[in-house]
Amino acid sequence: MLPDILTQAAAAPRLSAANTGFMLICSALVMLMTPALAFFYGGMVRIRSTLNMLMMSFVSLGIVTVLWVLYGFGLTFGTDVGSVIGWNGDYLGLSGIAVAELWGGSTIPVHVFAVFQLMFAVITPALISGALADRVRFTSWALFVALWVTVVYFPVAHWVWGPGGRLLELGVIDFAGGTAVHINAGAAALGVILVIGRRAGFGKEPARPHSLPLVMLGAGLLWFGWFGFNAGSWLGNDDGVGAVMFVNTQVATAAAMLAWLGYEKLRHGSFTTLGTASGAVAGLVAITPSGGAVSPLGALAVGAVAGVLCAMAVGLKHRFGYDDSLDVVGVHLVGGVVGSLLVGLFATGSVQSDARGLFYGGGLGQLGKQTVGVAVVLTYSLVVSALLALALDRTIGMRVTEEEEVSGIDRAEHAEMAYDFGDMSGGTDGGPAPRAAAPFVEPDTREIERALN
Repeated sequence: MLPDILTQAAAAPRLSAANTGFMLICSALVMLMTPALAFFYGGMVRIRSTLNMLMMSFVSLGIVTVLWVLYGFGLTFGTDVGSVIGWNGDYLGLSGIAVAELWGGSTIPVHVFAVFQLMFAVITPALISGALADRVRFTSWALFVALWVTVVYFPVAHWVWGPGGRLLELGVIDFAGGTAVHINAGAAALGVILVIGRRAGFGKEPARPHSLPLVMLGAGLLWFGWFGFNAGSWLGNDDGVGAVMFVNTQVATAAAMLAWLGYEKLRHGSFTTLGTASGAVAGLVAITPSGGAVSPLGALAVGAVAGVLCAMAVGLKHRFGYDDSLDVVGVHLVGGVVGSLLVGLFATGSVQSDARGLFYGGGLGQLGKQTVGVAVVLTYSLVVSALLALALDRTIGMRVTEEEEVSGIDRAEHAEMAYDFGDMSGGTDGGPAPRAAAPFVEPDTREIERALN
C-alpha cells in the first residue's frame, strides 16, 4: 500500500515556481495588449475621435475586471451545466479559492489562471470598438460591454475552453482564441454596425488615420504582448509546446505582414505603413487558434494565406455598404476564420494534440470539426450582439447626434481634445505677455483634418 501512495503522490501535479512566474509575466503581457490596441485604433481614427477611441478600449479594463471577479470566471470555467455554461459557487468573487489550490492538472495556482484568462476577457470587447468609431455614445458602449461579456463572451469561452464545454468536447482546436476571441469579436462588430448604421459622410468624405506613428506603436506593442497571449495559453512550458507556439507566432506574423504588403503593392501600387501594421495583426490573429497544432512551416502558410485574404476582405465594406470603421471584420473575423479552418489542413498531430489535418494524413475530420466551431461561434455572436445593440438603441440610444459626430465626438462625450493646438495664455515662458492678447479660439478640427488629408 505504501509504495502505491508514494507513486500517486509523485504523479500528482505540484506547484511550479517557474511556470507560475512565467504565467504572471504572460498575464501582464496580455494586459498590455489592451492599451496597445487603444493606441493602434486611436491612431487610425480622425483627430476629433482620438480620445473616444482610447477610452472605448481602456474602459474594458475596468468593467470586465469587476464582472470577471464577481461571476465571469465561474460562468466560464466552473463546473459544466448542460455543455452550455459553467458554475462554481467557490468562484463567486474568487473568494472560495485556496491560495495554494492548483488549476486542474496544471502546476499553477487557480488565481494565476484566473487573472491570465481575465486579460483575454478584457481585450475581446475592446476589439469590437474599432468597428464603431466616431459614432457611439460612451455610456451606451460601457453598458454594451457589460451585457456582451455576460451573455456572449463568458458562454462562448466556456464552450471553447471550459471543462465540459460543447466545442471542446467535440474536438475543436482553438489554442488561444481564434473562435472565442477573434471570430467572437469580429462577428459581434458586424452585428452591431448592421444595427447602428454608417458614419455621417461614409464613402464620401476621407477618413484617413490621423497618426500612423501611433498606429505602428500600437501594432508593435500588440505583437510584443501577443507572445504572452499565445505562448502562455499552454500554462507553462514543461514539454516545449509553449516554445513552439512562440516561434509560430513570430513566423506567421512576419509572413502575413509580407503577404499583405505584396498584395497591396500589386493591387494599389504602394507599400503602406498602415498595411504593414494591419498585415502583422492579421497574422497574429490567424496563428492564435492554430499555432499549437502546426509546424513552423505550417505557420508560414497560415500567415501568408491570412495576410492576402484579410487584405482582400477589408475592401468588402465598400462593396456591401457596411461601415466597419477600422476593419475589425476584415482582420479579426476573417483572420480568425482562416486560422481556425487551416488547423484542419496543417495540424501535424505531434504538437498540441494528436489531431491531424488533411495535409498530414488526417482526412477531413478535423476540418469538419473546425468548421462547426467557426459556424457556431460566428452565428451566436452575430445574432446576440445585434439583438443587444438593437435593444440599447431602442431604449437609451447607441449613437451620438449627427451634429456631435460631425463636430467631434471627443468634445461631445468627454469634454476634451487629444491635441492642444494653441496657447491659451497668450504669453511666452519667461517673457511679458502682449498688451492685448487675443482670446483663444479652439480650432475646428475638421479644418485641420482637411489640411492633413
